Amino acid sequence: MGSDIRVGIGQDSHAFVKKGSKKLILGGIEIPDEKGIEANSDGDVILHSLFNALSQAVGEKSLGFYAEPMFKKGITDSREFLKTAKKLVNDKGYKVNNIGIMFEGKKPRIDNYVDNMKKTIAKLLEIKEEQIGITATSGENLTSFGKGKGIQVFSIVSLIKKN
Repeated sequence: MGSDIRVGIGQDSHAFVKKGSKKLILGGIEIPDEKGIEANSDGDVILHSLFNALSQAVGEKSLGFYAEPMFKKGITDSREFLKTAKKLVNDKGYKVNNIGIMFEGKKPRIDNYVDNMKKTIAKLLEIKEEQIGITATSGENLTSFGKGKGIQVFSIVSLIKKN
């Protein structure tokens, strides 16, 4: 017998690209005038972290397990990955209760983009924006992320049994 409440925590981190031009995508939206992330996909560390939290909450596998076959089909948009996580949650009979996302990085400053990120995530997961909290820290030069070499994100989710 399963519980009526499940929780999961997810993490993801990536370095910024060193060469070339790649757009920075965070929370499903483009952040202008910033270097992108080294990754096979669009490198959206927020959605990747969230995927891992959702998947973990229902006892499933990490993002890479699901993303590799999608890459082979040319799918690199992390919003598509999140749709897969939503299906995992729904198939187990749960729905999202709330989400907490913690961003660490010297750059970019995300405060001006948080509302649009919440709108995008809420739409993808079919929840209300009020069910999502996104906070950030600069890292104060203490880690690679705090020194501006990349971004790290932790996500936590709570799920409840569907009625």
